[in-house]
Amino acid sequence: VQLQAYGGGLVQAGGSLTLSCAASGRSSSSHAMAWFRQAPKKAREFVAAVAAVSRGGTAIAGSVKGRFTISRNNAKNTVTLQMNNLGPGDTAVYYCAARLGIISSTLSEYIYWGQGTLVTVSS
Repeated sequence: VQLQAYGGGLVQAGGSLTLSCAASGRSSSSHAMAWFRQAPKKAREFVAAVAAVSRGGTAIAGSVKGRFTISRNNAKNTVTLQMNNLGPGDTAVYYCAARLGIISSTLSEYIYWGQGTLVTVSS
């Protein structure tokens, strides 16, 4: 599975941004997809995940719940992270990832990773 993330950029605090991750390759629809982020000098952390097409369901980290929404477009094999009411604390490189199986928030369980896309939120 190959992953291509895009949509990062500079946004003012309180603004919104949409990240997308395009998945390609064999049986990408069978994989759970997730977003992680890594702020400067911090560990990479879970943001959100969406289940494989046949399973359904999503998971959201508490720190972004109510502000971020993850969705999956099965026809286009893309996963979107809609980010609203952004704050400086959301500044990070955002990575999309995939794993065969159920949703997980554990970084080490994801095998496939895309390149990061930088989100910068100015105050």
